[in-house]
Amino acid sequence: MNGKQLAGEQAAQYVENGMIVGLGTGSTVYYSIVALGRRIREGLQIQCIPTSKQTEHLANELSIPLISLKDVEKLDITIDGADEIDPNLNLIKGGGGALFREKLIASLSDRLVIVADQVKTVERLGAFCVPVEVVPFATDVVARTISTMDGSATLRCDQEDVPFVTDNGNYILDCNFGHIEQPLQLDRELKQHIGVVETGLFVDMVGVALVGSPDGVSVLERK
Repeated sequence: MNGKQLAGEQAAQYVENGMIVGLGTGSTVYYSIVALGRRIREGLQIQCIPTSKQTEHLANELSIPLISLKDVEKLDITIDGADEIDPNLNLIKGGGGALFREKLIASLSDRLVIVADQVKTVERLGAFCVPVEVVPFATDVVARTISTMDGSATLRCDQEDVPFVTDNGNYILDCNFGHIEQPLQLDRELKQHIGVVETGLFVDMVGVALVGSPDGVSVLERK
């Protein structure tokens, strides 16, 4: 069993009967969702809200009960993945393109549990580009603005150079700022600009991170 699977399956144990659960998106949280499907077949009663169409499809395949955000005011717990995790449990997320829905669901959750393999842990965020979801009409304007912030922005495209479109109908700029000393400040600065929908910087949101390796799972809690 690899580190991703170990962390993903262990995270599913944080879910208790009667909870409303946010289901993240990505290759590690996939194992959490599969484990929850197995627990549901064994009698666990929960309701879930997916953060992407991809996750919604997987949940339906596993007969996991889904509800809409309009049905609830908050969630008990969300399990999600990460592209980078720093020692303060700040994150870069959005490699799969679901960052807006992921951050919205996380903000409504009493607890955010992050699952990842050990290669995602870093001393400082920034080796992985920061995804920034933008309104398509504003893409070039936002990209120019980012260049004035000592950053560079690349429009995310598929192999045929067609822009990637999020579940919300927006584009994503993958932005390189180098090592990020103050992620909260950068997140706020980016969101001040018209056309920016959300960023992939998740700051002061994580309750616990489960980091998997071939040797087992390390449990990291916010200080």
